[in-house]
Amino acid sequence: MNFRKLIAATSLPIALLCAAPANAKVVDQSEAGFAVAHTAQVAATPADVWKMLRMPQSWWSKDHSWSGDAANFWLDQQAGGCFCEKLPDAGSGVGSVQHARILFSKPNQMLRLSGAFGPLQGEALNGTLTIQIKETPTGSALRFDYVVGGYMRFKVGDIAPAVDKVIGEQLLGLANALGGALPPTRDEKAASEAAEKPKAETPPAKEEPELGAAVADLVEEEAKPAPDESR
Repeated sequence: MNFRKLIAATSLPIALLCAAPANAKVVDQSEAGFAVAHTAQVAATPADVWKMLRMPQSWWSKDHSWSGDAANFWLDQQAGGCFCEKLPDAGSGVGSVQHARILFSKPNQMLRLSGAFGPLQGEALNGTLTIQIKETPTGSALRFDYVVGGYMRFKVGDIAPAVDKVIGEQLLGLANALGGALPPTRDEKAASEAAEKPKAETPPAKEEPELGAAVADLVEEEAKPAPDESR
């Protein structure tokens, strides 16, 4: 991730920072950290999405690399594996960067990585990127959630929108590599419009982007408590 570009982004107008190719939002922030979420639909099957996820060199932006060349990315999708980048030999030997490590890998459904990307790597932070895939009648629904917490020398109000923009760019890159993001369906538009209307009751503190029933069901499933296996 390009340090100068990310820091420069914090000085851009808020409207530009929050512009995103898919439904996106800084869903929560406090002095302890922040969370961002991005969603999109693609025509590709979950199997095709999973295959592409395993090739970050084909969709993760070179503008958010340390080497300036996306061809240097690689990903081992097994738990404990590395989303890493090779730093070409500049005369002192080949270097490398660990962007994140794999925490959870369930083919065609979910990939979860732990890593503080770019300049966040130099802070005392934990970052968790969860990539969810859900089959839909037209292909697949995608959702990126990135949650960051810990101590950092950046102001959360400045860095959160910039990181939100960066994560959105990666989802756009993935969608483009799969043929481009699909426009929202009529049902999703209605759901999004309904969500924007004022409600009589106080809305929950943490709001999530709308993506229709597919990802809504997926998020609900993940939130269910794990069964008690001690019995």
